[in-house]
Amino acid sequence: MTNTNTSPAPNAIKHHLDEATLLAYSAGILPEAFNLIVATHISMCDTCRADAQAYDAVGGALLDDATAPVSADCLAQTLAMLDGLGAAPVKQATTGDFPAPLHDYVGGDLDSIRWRPVGMGVKQAILPTSKGATARLLFIPAGAAMPNHSHNGTELTLVLKGAFQDADGYFARGDIEIADSDVQHIPVADIHEDCICLAVTDAPLRFEGLLPRILQKFVRI
Repeated sequence: MTNTNTSPAPNAIKHHLDEATLLAYSAGILPEAFNLIVATHISMCDTCRADAQAYDAVGGALLDDATAPVSADCLAQTLAMLDGLGAAPVKQATTGDFPAPLHDYVGGDLDSIRWRPVGMGVKQAILPTSKGATARLLFIPAGAAMPNHSHNGTELTLVLKGAFQDADGYFARGDIEIADSDVQHIPVADIHEDCICLAVTDAPLRFEGLLPRILQKFVRI
């Protein structure tokens, strides 16, 4: 494991979303929790935002090529609806502690989060989302480690503040880790700063230790 005293250059996002996730986001087929983490990441990451916009453009072109019978006043009705809705550009700014999509979703910054302790100084706040996946904010004290675990499904973890490290690398602000059933890891927060992450899962984690497995049903991880 690499020494946690060494970190990459500030604001250098090195870990990005994969193509399949960005395509699913563009197609609008992700669960709400995954939509939230993707929107938050691409508001921070120029590379993934450009890729997402490219997939949106491809989807638009495919729709242009598609033909289907419509009513004579379909265009007028659609334009009237758009006039009422106004434009909805991708938000790229950081509002206070959180990037704009997450700030808007939780309705505030860190001081508005109701943290719940889960042990060893780690705290979490489960965000309300629709069924299919779970989103949570995690607070990991500097130098603290999460329990050793693997995954029954997919886990996306986006760093919002500080950094953490595991066998797959060093993840700083804006980086996103994609973990599946093939990944077993022990994320450790950088010793210089508390780490705050947005984590999304579509299935419970698989913990190695007995105590985490006992606590799992109570903390809903």
